[in-house]
Amino acid sequence: MSGNSPFRVLSAVVIGTTTEYYDFFIYGTAAALVFGRTFFPHLTPVGGLLAAFSVYAVGFIGRPTGAAFFGRLGDRLGRKPVLIFALLLMGLSTAAVGLLPGYADWGAWSPVALTCLRFLQGVGLGGEFGGASLFATEHAPPGRRGRYGAFIHLGPCLGFALATGFFLVLSAKLPPADFEAWGWRLPFLASTGLVAFGLVARIRVQESPAFLALAAAADAAATAPPAAVSTTVEGTVAVSAEATAGNDVEAGAGRAAEVGPLSTVLRVHTRPLLLGAGTVMAGSMFFYTTTTWALSHATRDLHIPSTRMLVLLLIANFVLGGASFVGALLSDRHGRRRVIRWGVVAALAWSPLLIPLLDTGSSPLMLLGLVGAMASLGLLLGPAPAFLPELFPAAVRCSGASLTYNLGSLVGGAVAPLLATRLTASFGSFAVSWYLAAMCCVSLLCLRALAINSVPDGLLGAAPDAISYSGR
Repeated sequence: MSGNSPFRVLSAVVIGTTTEYYDFFIYGTAAALVFGRTFFPHLTPVGGLLAAFSVYAVGFIGRPTGAAFFGRLGDRLGRKPVLIFALLLMGLSTAAVGLLPGYADWGAWSPVALTCLRFLQGVGLGGEFGGASLFATEHAPPGRRGRYGAFIHLGPCLGFALATGFFLVLSAKLPPADFEAWGWRLPFLASTGLVAFGLVARIRVQESPAFLALAAAADAAATAPPAAVSTTVEGTVAVSAEATAGNDVEAGAGRAAEVGPLSTVLRVHTRPLLLGAGTVMAGSMFFYTTTTWALSHATRDLHIPSTRMLVLLLIANFVLGGASFVGALLSDRHGRRRVIRWGVVAALAWSPLLIPLLDTGSSPLMLLGLVGAMASLGLLLGPAPAFLPELFPAAVRCSGASLTYNLGSLVGGAVAPLLATRLTASFGSFAVSWYLAAMCCVSLLCLRALAINSVPDGLLGAAPDAISYSGR
C-alpha cells in the first residue's frame, strides 16, 4: 500500500492543479484582452474577439481527448504517471504560446500554431482532473473523500488567482503598447518555473493505494490456477454485492483491462458518463461566462478599466475557493448529490441577477454579482472530485471520471464565451441571463436522472472493485 503522508498527497495535488489551471486560465485572460488584436488584426473588433474565443474553445475540445488518453494511462499504468505527463505537456505548450510570433510576423501561420498549442493545452488539462481527483480521494480516510477532493478545486482557484494577479500587475505597470507588444507573453513564459516546482512535488509521491490493490489483485489472478481465479472473482462479486447493498457491480477488473477501460466506459457506463457530464456542465458554463466573457464584456462593452475588473474577479475567485471547500465538506455529511443540487438551484436563482448587476458598472454591485455567482458555483463544483469517481469501478475509474468531467467542461465551458458574445451582440447582454438559467435547468434534470446510492465510507480504498453506478 502507498506510504504517502496526507501532506505529501495533497501538496502534490494542489501544486500540480494550480500550475495546470494557471496555464489554462492565462489564455482566457489574454484572449479577452489582447489576442484578438495580436493574432486576428485583419478582422473587426467583434470578429477578432470571436476568433480568439473560438481558439479558446479548441482547448475544451482537447480536454476529452486528454481524458481518454490519460484515463487509459491511469487505469493501466497508475495515477502517478498521469500526474507527471499531463503537467509536463501543459507546461511545454504554454511556454510555446509565450514564444509564438504574432500575425504581423507569421501571417496566417500564427493563428494556426496558436490553435494547435491551445489544443495541446486542453489535452494536458483533460488528464489532470481524473488523475488528481483519484489520487486524492483514493488516499482519503473513511468519511473524508469530499474533504480530500476539495483540494482539487483549490488548484483552479489558486491558478486563476495567479493568472489574474499576474495580468493585473502587468496591466497596471506597463504602458498599453508595451503590454500588447510583449508584456502578455511574460505569464506564459513564467509557467516553466511553476511546472518545474509541480513536477518535483509529483515525482516524490508514491502510487495510490487503490491502484496498488487493483494491480496486486490482477497479478494474483494472472498467476493463480483457473479454478482459483474463478473462486477469487466470485468471492469478489459476493463481497462487492454485500458491501454495496445491491449496487450493480462490475466484477472483472481483468475484463476491463482486456477490453480497454475507455471502451468499457463507453459501452457499459454510458448513462452515468452522459448524465454526470450534464450535471457538471452548468458549473463549467457558469464559471467561464462569469470570468472570461465577463472580463471581455466589462472592458469592451462597458468601458471599465481592465485593472478594476481583474481586481473584482480576483476577490470573487477567493470566494469560489472557500465555497468549494465548504461544499466538499457538506457533501461528506449530507451526500454529494444533495449538495450539488443546492449549488445548481442557487446558480439558477442567481442567473437573472448576475448580468444586470454587472451592467450597472458600479464596482460594489459588480462585485456582488460575481461573489454570488462564485458562491453558487463552489457548492456545485466542490463535491465533484469525489462525486464523479464514485460513478465508476476502480478498473475504469480514471477513464470514466476524466471523460465525464471534461465532456461537461466541453459542452458547458467551450461555447460559453462564444455564445455569450454572440447573444450580447444580437439581443443584448440580458439574453446571457436566460442562457445561464437554461443550462442550469438542464443540469438539474441530469442530476435528477442520475440517481446513485451513497458509497459506504472506506470502500473506495478498501475494496476498489466494489464501487459502481446503480441505475436505481
